[in-house]
Amino acid sequence: MNDVSTRAPTRGAKSLTLPNILTYARIAAIPVVVGCIYAQSIMGGPLALRWVALAVFIAAAITDFLDGYYARIWDQHSAFGRMLDPIADKLLVASCLLMLAADGIIHGWTLWAAIVILCREILVSGLREYLAALRVSVPVTKLAKWKTTVQLVAIGFLLAGDAGDEVLPYTTQIGLALLWISALVTMYTGYDYFRAGIHHLIEEDSR
Repeated sequence: MNDVSTRAPTRGAKSLTLPNILTYARIAAIPVVVGCIYAQSIMGGPLALRWVALAVFIAAAITDFLDGYYARIWDQHSAFGRMLDPIADKLLVASCLLMLAADGIIHGWTLWAAIVILCREILVSGLREYLAALRVSVPVTKLAKWKTTVQLVAIGFLLAGDAGDEVLPYTTQIGLALLWISALVTMYTGYDYFRAGIHHLIEEDSR
């Protein structure tokens, strides 16, 4: 009885470490960003809402760096954190892309760039789950990290949208160009995961 009562708080404490709290904050930022863009674009609100959305998005993107940084320097890695962190990233990116598509900032041929990014995230999530069942770890490459950075910067420019165009001409065009670059790199890094998954699948079948 005593052994059980002492273990439960430990598990709870691990889910409330600073890295995990930063991840929770990133998830909490999603409805704020989406709500601001919806209110400005769909409901006809002031352009200032786009700056609010951008500020919250930037803060959320910074937590993506900080949670991993503090987890490393304070040795606060946990299975829960490893599971939640990529989910938070994908939720943030997917929500922003869908809202920007509804907003009309992402339209026409650029929709294919967003589709490629979203499909890659779903594919990689499935492959990671499959490889994890095989106890196979696929490390994140530097190119994948650069892809994420470019992707976040692209979304930041697109969130600014018309408000950004008033301050820096071609803000939207810059965001769309970066989104295409991110989509192309996404296809390459996604192929790396796919190749690793196929390789281990073949090895499993040959045993």
